[in-house]
Amino acid sequence: MIQENATDLSLLKPFINNIDSLLDALNSPLGQVVKEGLPFLPIATGIITYIIKKTGHEPTLEDEVQLVAQAAYLESLRQFLIDHPEISEKLETEASEAVQKKIKKWDEEIDFNDRKAKDTLICFYDSPLREKFDEILIARLKESGLDENMAENVTERISRSTHRYLKEAVLEVKDDAKKLARIYGGGWQQDLEVYSSIDKYLEEAIAEKPKEKVFDENFSFQDIYVPLEVKSVDSDGKVKETATPQNIEEWAKTILLDKNKNKEMLFIQAGPGRGKSVFCRMFADFVRRELHPIYTPILIRLRDVRNFAANIDETLANAVGRNFVTSDSGWLTDRNTRFLFLLDGFDELLLERGATNELKPFLEQVAQFQKQAAENKERGHRVLITGRPLALYGIERLMPQNLERMSILPMNDDIQQRWFEKWQTIVGQVEAEKFREFSHSYKCPWQVKELAREPLLLYLLAAMHRDGRLQVEMFADANVGGAKILIYEQALEWVLEKQRMEEGRNLSLEITKLEPRDLEILLAEAGLCVVQSGGEYAAIKMIEDRLLKQGCQELKDLIENARQNKREDGLKNALAAFYLKKSETATNNSVEFFHKSFGEFLCAKQMVENLEDLTEKTERRGQVNYFVSDKELERQVYDLFGYGHLTVEVVGYLMALLVKSEVKLEVLFKRLHGFYLDWCEGKFIEKMEDALSQKVRQLWKWGIKSGQRQVDIYTGLNVMILLFELHRYGKSQEELREQLHFYPCGQPDSENFDKTRLLRIIGYSQCLGNGAFVEIVGSFLNGADLIRANLIRADLIRANLIRADLSYANLIRADLSYANLIRANLIRANLTSDLHSHYQPNTAYRRLPEHKNTNLSAANLSDANSITAHL
Repeated sequence: MIQENATDLSLLKPFINNIDSLLDALNSPLGQVVKEGLPFLPIATGIITYIIKKTGHEPTLEDEVQLVAQAAYLESLRQFLIDHPEISEKLETEASEAVQKKIKKWDEEIDFNDRKAKDTLICFYDSPLREKFDEILIARLKESGLDENMAENVTERISRSTHRYLKEAVLEVKDDAKKLARIYGGGWQQDLEVYSSIDKYLEEAIAEKPKEKVFDENFSFQDIYVPLEVKSVDSDGKVKETATPQNIEEWAKTILLDKNKNKEMLFIQAGPGRGKSVFCRMFADFVRRELHPIYTPILIRLRDVRNFAANIDETLANAVGRNFVTSDSGWLTDRNTRFLFLLDGFDELLLERGATNELKPFLEQVAQFQKQAAENKERGHRVLITGRPLALYGIERLMPQNLERMSILPMNDDIQQRWFEKWQTIVGQVEAEKFREFSHSYKCPWQVKELAREPLLLYLLAAMHRDGRLQVEMFADANVGGAKILIYEQALEWVLEKQRMEEGRNLSLEITKLEPRDLEILLAEAGLCVVQSGGEYAAIKMIEDRLLKQGCQELKDLIENARQNKREDGLKNALAAFYLKKSETATNNSVEFFHKSFGEFLCAKQMVENLEDLTEKTERRGQVNYFVSDKELERQVYDLFGYGHLTVEVVGYLMALLVKSEVKLEVLFKRLHGFYLDWCEGKFIEKMEDALSQKVRQLWKWGIKSGQRQVDIYTGLNVMILLFELHRYGKSQEELREQLHFYPCGQPDSENFDKTRLLRIIGYSQCLGNGAFVEIVGSFLNGADLIRANLIRADLIRANLIRADLSYANLIRADLSYANLIRANLIRANLTSDLHSHYQPNTAYRRLPEHKNTNLSAANLSDANSITAHL
C-alpha cells in the first residue's frame, strides 16, 4: 500500500513519531521482507519530505542520515534476499529477545554528530552506523540458521551495497533536503551511473565468461570445469613438495577475505593447459556471484593490453575502458568500491613486450599497487595474476616479496573422477565410462595417463576417444608408437593452431611474430636439444645456436636481434608460450618440457625430418645424385646421434613417424647401412677434422662433456639401433623384407661378411663401460639376424633376443644371463656356455640363483652344440 501511494504523505504519519524504528523490520522473519515486497527507500524519503512540508523546517543532518541509512541498509537486505532465494527461504524465525533489545537500543551507544553524518554519506561502510547494523544482522542471520562464516559474508555484501541505496535516497529528496544534497553536490547522479556501468560490466564481461563455448564444441566451460589444487612455491620458483595441496578456489577466497593478507598479491603459475585462464574466468564469476561487492571482479587478459603506462593506474584504466572508468578519474580511490583485478597471462605480456627486463618492472608496479591498496582505505583493491613460470626465468630472486605464490598441480584421481562425471553429462554415461576405462586400462601407456592429468590434454584425449580416433586397441604392441604420435600430433596442432584462436585469428602469429611452421621448427629443435643434453633440460643458447644453422630466416632474425640488443630472452620469450618451463635442476639458462614424453616426441620428429632429407635424390641417365652428399650425411648423422644413446621411447616415436611419413625406407636403410660399414672400419675416428670432431667441439661448447671416442661409439650404436628397427619393420612388409634386411656381420657367403664384426663392436663399446653394448643396443635385438656370428665370450646379459636368428652362431662362453631367447633360432649354434652364469675375468664361472635362468621358451635348439652348457 505504501509502495503504491508513496506520494500520499498522510500514510507516513505512523512513522513520524519514531523515525528510528525502521530497523524494527529485522524483528520479523527476514524472509517476509521479500515476500511482503515492502520498499524501504520511499518510506525514508517520504518521511523527510513530509516533515519539511509540514513544519517548514528540515530535520538535522544527523537525523536525516540515520533515517536514510536505515532505509538503505534494509533495502540492500531486501534486494540481496530477492537475488538469493536459497538463503531467503531459510530465514523464517523471529528475532530473539536479546536481538530485539539490540535493535531497540541500537543508537544509544553511538555518538553520531555532523561530521560522522557527512562521512556516512561519503562512505557508509566506514561509518559507526554500519558497524552497529552489521552486528544486529549477523546475530539475526545466525539465529535463523546460517553458520558464522556465511552470516558474516552475507552481512558484508549487504553493508557494502548500502551506499548505492543511500545515494538513491539522497537523489530522490535533493530538491527538498538541502542539507543532504549539498554534501556531495552534483555527484550523486554520476555515482549511480557509475554503479550502473559496473553492473553492466559484470553482466556482460564476467557472467558470460563461463558460458562461452570450449573451442568449437557445443558445451561451455562451466559444463566441464572442475576446481584444481595448488601448492606453494618458494623464492626459487620451485614447488614446495612437502606443502599441503589446497583447492584453488578455496585458497584464493581465503586469502582475499583474510584482512592480515591484504598486502599479498595472489600469484598463480602453471604450464600450458593446466587451467590458469579457465580458472580466471570461472573464479571471476564466482566472485561476482558469491563475494560482490566485497570485491568486484575485473578480468584482464594481459595480451589484450595495448597501452602500458609508467603508472599502473593508467595501465589498468586503459585495459578496462568502461564508462565507470572513463567517466570517473577517481575510480580507484572510491572507498565504496573494491576491485579484484585478475591479470591473466603475464607470460603473454612478455611476448607482447619482448623482454624480461620489462616484465620485472611491471610485476614490481603491480606489487607496489597491492601494498598501497592495503595501506590506503581509499584503495582496498586486490590483485591476482597468472602466467607460465618460464617467463620468470632469471628474475625469481628479484621478484617482489609480497607474493602469495602458488603452482597449479596435475589432476589427482579424485579431481579427475569429478571431471569424468562432468564429461558424462555431455557425452552420456556409456561413452564417458568407456573413456574412463580406457584411461585406467593397463594397456594405456603411462605417458598417456600422465597427459590425462592436464585439463586441456584430458579434454583433447576425451574428444579424440568420443570421435573414434582413440581406442585402447590402438595401444597393442604393434601400434603403440603410432597411437602415441597421434595424440602428440593432435596436441602439437592445438599448441600451434588453436591455443590462441580468437574470432578466427591465430594470435600466436601476432604475439610471437612467428608462423606455425616456424614455431614447430622451434619446438622440435628444443626437443632434440633436451634429449641430446641428457633428456631433462637444454641450454637456451644450444637451441639458439642450432636454429641459427637451420636456415629459418624468421627464427634467425629473432635470435640475432635479441643478441644485438644484448638480451638473452629473444628465444625464451617464444618458448615461454608453449610446453616448456625453466629447468629446476640446471644452473645455467636452461629449459625443460613439462612432459618429458612430449619432448621425446618432438626430438623424434626433428630426427625424422633430418633423416628424410638423406633420402632425397635425383636420377639422370642412371646416375643417382643425393641432395645430401656422403660427406654432409656423415656430419648430419654425427650431429643427430653423437650425443648419447637412443632410448626405447624415442625410437618408438621415431619409427612410428618414419612409417607414417612418405620417406623411402629402403633408401634410408641403404645410406645408413653404408655409414655403418664405414664406421665399423674406423673411417671416421681416424680423421682429425671431420664431422666427428665437429660434434665433439659442439657438445663441449654447450657444456656437454663428451670425448671423440664416446661420440663415435654412440653414433655407431644409434645407427645400428635404427638399422635393427628398420629390419624388424621390414620383416612385416613383404615388399620391403629383402631391402631392409640387416646383417650386422654382413650377409653370409657375401664379400662383406665378417663373422667377428659384431664381436668387435661389442668390445669397442666397452670403452663406455662394462656391458655398454647390451645396455644401449640390447633392447633392440628382437628378431636380429645373427647367423654365423662369432660371439665367443660376448657379454649379452639381459639382451632381448626374442625371435633372433642365432643359427650356426658361435656362443662359446658367451654370457647370456637373464637373456630372453623366446622363439630364438639356435639351430646348430655352439652353446658351449653356462647360460646360468656370467663371465668375470680372472675368476671361475659361478652358478647364479635358479630364478635368474635364461629364458629359452620355444627356442629352436635343433642340433645345437650344448656340450658343457648348463641348461
